[in-house]
Amino acid sequence: MKLKGIHHVSSLTADAQKNLDFYTRILGLRLVKKTVNQDNTQYYHLFYGDEKGNPGTELTFFEIPNLAVKHPGTNSISSISLRVDSDEALNYWRGRFTKLGVDHDSMTKRFGHAVLPFRDPEGHQMSLISDENNSGVSSGKPWSRGGVPEEFGITGLGPVKLTVRYLEPSVQMLTEVMGFRKTGEYETESNNIVHVFETGEGGNGSEIHIEQRKDIQEERQGKGSVHHVAFRVEDEDELYDWIEYLKKDGFKSSGFVDRFYFRSLYVNEPNGILFELATDGPGFNLDESSEHLGEQLSLPPFLEHRRVEIESRLKSLPSPL
Repeated sequence: MKLKGIHHVSSLTADAQKNLDFYTRILGLRLVKKTVNQDNTQYYHLFYGDEKGNPGTELTFFEIPNLAVKHPGTNSISSISLRVDSDEALNYWRGRFTKLGVDHDSMTKRFGHAVLPFRDPEGHQMSLISDENNSGVSSGKPWSRGGVPEEFGITGLGPVKLTVRYLEPSVQMLTEVMGFRKTGEYETESNNIVHVFETGEGGNGSEIHIEQRKDIQEERQGKGSVHHVAFRVEDEDELYDWIEYLKKDGFKSSGFVDRFYFRSLYVNEPNGILFELATDGPGFNLDESSEHLGEQLSLPPFLEHRRVEIESRLKSLPSPL
């Protein structure tokens, strides 16, 4: 029962079309699945990733129209990162962001890696992180038709940062329950300490960074907020083991959830941040060929009988070429 790394990150958007345009046309990610929120089928759930939407590369967005602007704060997933192969790739992206008007900061170093912080149009806090000095969990392969040279393309998800009011309970869950290992720490520009933990084979594709902040209010989620982070488990058998393990350890989880493209469980860590454990498979090619991922509205079998109703409620969302 060892978590293999980060599986996906899910965030919130108020406008699926603008979100689609940014993540495919600006960041060059592939739309690997256009589906709906299984808990509220009136709205889209978009999945972006590498060429096949491999685990560890998936960035997803729930659309909630008219969603208010978030109020950043503690007890939140305060930022995420996306991997690229080299420091040279960051130079390419700095130029691309400047040319295309993407809000970004200067390049800097973070825990031994070059990073380029930026925001999407809804204020989603992100960084591109270089894998030049990285080892551990493998990255994916960039989408070759995303308008970005492959050698500079985004290869997957990097470290996820949590900001919490109480550090010790979150650390205890990560290390004593979930099997993460502490590998070090670094200081922010405001002289706060960020603690770094990894799982599986380690490295950028497995890391959680945690900063304690008692001087700010709790985040009020809105567009640009991160909803949850998911971690990789091998298969359903191991997922069931985790369900029993968490139950015996006193954690209240969702139990087994069938998302069709993967199986999951959900559990809140002690500061209230939502974690998910998700299986590596079956994958996104269950209902679409690898060549045509994301081109049509996909519905899992348990929603297929409602397709006419669901499609009638959705606004048109042309997929990128």
